[in-house]
Amino acid sequence: MRTDSRLSRMLHVLLHMARHDGPMTSEAIARMLGTNPVVVRRTMAGLRDAGYVRSEKGHGGGWAIAADLEAVSLLDVHRAVGGPRLFAIGNEHPDAACAVEKVVNAAVEDALREAEALLVARLGAVSLAELARSFAPHYTPVS
Repeated sequence: MRTDSRLSRMLHVLLHMARHDGPMTSEAIARMLGTNPVVVRRTMAGLRDAGYVRSEKGHGGGWAIAADLEAVSLLDVHRAVGGPRLFAIGNEHPDAACAVEKVVNAAVEDALREAEALLVARLGAVSLAELARSFAPHYTPVS
């Protein structure tokens, strides 16, 4: 199964943007990610709608950070980019008639609920600023 990398890719972009002088074009971001500028614009639109970035048109335009990195969590970014459900596993027959399947479903649902609560809490507790501080001594700007 292919993994959804929108969260990690956009965190990567946002942290580079935070260290970059001036806006970054969709083309420059696309080169950095090895993708198409249209994909970048589509994904960045969710971040813009959430108020985390702004876009400027014309010569010298591009994407720039519009929010305080301390105020934006990894969970905020996940939600802004339209991230998928955190877990893709689940029950085949949620309204099972079989007593055994009901017990299995309940156990799986409980485990998933607990795991998702832990992951949401952790993603919500880590700010972009915290990530930025952790790589600051090793940062190499992109061109």
